[in-house]
Amino acid sequence: MNNEASIKLFESKKVRTHWDENLQKWYFSVIDVIEILTDSPRPRKYWNALKTKLESEGSELSQKLGQLKMKAEDGKMRETDVADTENLLRIIQSIPSPKAEPFKQWLAKVGYERMQEISDPEQGLDRARENWQKLGRSEKWIQQRMTGQETRNKLTDYWQEAGIKKHDEFAFLTNVIHQEWTGLTVRKHKDLKGLETQNLRDHMTEAELIFTALAELSTRQIAESEQAKGLQKNAIAGKKGGAVAKNARLELESKTGKSVVTGENFLPPSVKKKEIK
Repeated sequence: MNNEASIKLFESKKVRTHWDENLQKWYFSVIDVIEILTDSPRPRKYWNALKTKLESEGSELSQKLGQLKMKAEDGKMRETDVADTENLLRIIQSIPSPKAEPFKQWLAKVGYERMQEISDPEQGLDRARENWQKLGRSEKWIQQRMTGQETRNKLTDYWQEAGIKKHDEFAFLTNVIHQEWTGLTVRKHKDLKGLETQNLRDHMTEAELIFTALAELSTRQIAESEQAKGLQKNAIAGKKGGAVAKNARLELESKTGKSVVTGENFLPPSVKKKEIK
């Protein structure tokens, strides 16, 4: 149930996107799309002028747009206008551009691929495997990452059946488990690895992936045996499940003298890694 932020490419140009799991919708950065369609050196100014023009014509489009924090060129998270596919198509229709039709086709492809992944999760896993291979991840790491994702999906399925519906509730329970087995919140673990908006699991070591999966597998089985319902009871099960992985982690660390939770990551060399404290 995680909301997903990512970068999509249209003719090698970046479009910041956000998938809302609850609404089952893609959201796209309007500024990125404006820049692609117009080749304007000042897409923000172009967009502001277009919004003013649309409002003067009586359009209520701008009222239907939202804002989300997305990573800007300076690396900071900044709020930017976003539009779902339906409203983005309306914006595109207002821009005279030879790229308009190809971009519409690209939007359809992005939506189609997501629907395929929902109806056939295997396709989503295949695309993920290809992406990880392109990023140079080992087959052993990829297999562990995919196994962990399957374990995670089974847990979130249980949570949904147990009455957990809101995104912040999923995030809360995830953090309970994570903090119990690692001793760190998800945010602190990301800080240790020097991560900002990146997916923490995509930057875990093989050992971290294995212990995360153990914690989530244990949580689900404990919750099922206790027939946990609602947020509080599942939080208790999460703490117990995280403790199982914590005890295993401490046992391994006592035998190897090495910390399982580390600052290791897969960031490019140009990005300075934070030192392990």
